[in-house]
Parts: sequence; structure tokens; C-alpha cells
Amino acid sequence: MTATATTRSDARADDTAQVSSLPPRPERPRRLSVRPVGVGLVGLWLSVIVLLPLAALAVTSFGDGWAGFWAAVTAPAAVAALGVTVLMALVVAVVNAVMGTLVAWVLVRDEFRGKRVVNALIDLPFALPTIVASIVLLSLYGPDSPLHIQLNATRPGLVVALAFVTLPFVVRSVQPVLIEADREVEEAAASLGASSWTTFRRVVLPTLAPAVISGTGLAFARAIGEYGSVVLIGGDIPRRTQVASQYIQEQIEIDRPVNAAAVSVALLAIAFLTLFVLRVLAGRGQRREEESP
Repeated sequence: MTATATTRSDARADDTAQVSSLPPRPERPRRLSVRPVGVGLVGLWLSVIVLLPLAALAVTSFGDGWAGFWAAVTAPAAVAALGVTVLMALVVAVVNAVMGTLVAWVLVRDEFRGKRVVNALIDLPFALPTIVASIVLLSLYGPDSPLHIQLNATRPGLVVALAFVTLPFVVRSVQPVLIEADREVEEAAASLGASSWTTFRRVVLPTLAPAVISGTGLAFARAIGEYGSVVLIGGDIPRRTQVASQYIQEQIEIDRPVNAAAVSVALLAIAFLTLFVLRVLAGRGQRREEESP
């Protein structure tokens, strides 16, 4: 009996020693639960900054009822301003899709002197007041242009101004994707005899496409609401270079706030639809990546 008890106690001691020798289990991090407070603060902030101003704008736009809203939005001058705005924004979006991708490619894949300076200049439109950009563009491409290029009061002038303020969107969307891209796949395609264009079209472009689409959509949404950069270089010529933001200011100056609010709601609807489509496309792309092996 004594020997058996001694054996059992020795076995228990060995088990205890083995357990004590095992590394301690890592403690699970405790999640800080601020859900009610966080949701409440976010809801309050969004209400004050976004929802209340938008609600006030919508109420003002329907000050004369649905008929007044529709008449304000479908007025010939309003339709012309909206048409010019959307057309110029589309042109600028396409230009940004091409040039922004090229700029991102050069910044990521090439080494050259002044690369850091160029990289810093990309974000300059975010920090520079857009009216300053309009003054600079007018001095370069205005009537007294030192380059002998006259773009004042022309649609190409609008494109240049809008391209300036929307340049960072595509570049900053594509750049991180290029940095994280697996270059071994490109090297494998090249080793199999694929040309540079084929490699880019079949390997690189499908990877960059979601980022390019996202940046292009953001550039389009930014361009349709732009005012400062086009206020001088555009010339504000009705039915030619007058964009919707200038038309809205004109309606306010002649004391037609309902018309100004109605056109503002139309611009808001276009921007919201653009962002909604981008969100849907991004969700589909994420689901495809999760489903792919």
C-alpha cells in the first residue's frame, strides 16, 4: 500500500513538473468595449457635420415644392452648367486614370534624383488653396501667358485646373498596390516570353484595376464640385465654361436661393451615386479575392 501510494504521488509530481515546464499560455487581449459611447459620438458627429447641413439643403431646395425644384434643375442654364460640369469631370477622370497610374508607376518602380520632391508635390493640391491654383494657372495660360498658350475662358483650361486639384486621388490609390504587388509573377511572365505590354495588360493591370477605378471615381466626384481652381481660368461663360458651382454662386447673388439649393442637391446626388457605385465595386472585388483559392 505504501509503495503504491508513493508511486502515485511520484507520478503526480512528474505530471505537475511537466505542466509547469510548459510555456504559459498567452493571455487573450481584453477588448475595450466602447460600443455604446463610440456609436453615439460617431452618430452625433455625423449628424452635426453631415446630416443636418444636407437636410437643411434639401429642405431649402424644395421651398417652392416639387414643381419649383424640377423647374430649377431643368432650367436651360442649369442643365447647361450641369452638362459642362459632368463632361469636364469625365474628361479629367479619364486623364487622371492614365496619368495618375503612370505617375504612381514611376514613383514606385523607378529611381531618379528628386524623387522625394516629386512624391511630396503630389500632395500639394490637398494643402494649397484652390484659388491660388486658379491664379497661378491664369498667370501661366491667361492673356499675358509667358508660354504663349491661351487657355483662359476655354474648356481645356477647365480640364487643366481640374486635373491639378484631382491628381493625388489616382496616384495615392495606385501607389500602395504597386508597392505590395508580387513582382515575381511579372518576372515569370517575362521569362516565358511575354512582352512588356502583355505583362502589364495580363498581370499588372488586373491587380491595379480596383485601385485605378477607386481613384478615378474619387477624382470625378471631387471635380464635379470644384469651384476655386476654375473661378478665374474658366471665365464663367454660360453654356460654355460655366460649371455648376459657378452657376450656384450666380443664383445666390441674384437672390434665388431655392434654385441654388436645387442645383446643389443635383450635384450631391451625382456625387453620392458615384461613391455608391465605387462602394459596390469595391465590395465585389473583395468578395472575389476571398473566394479565390
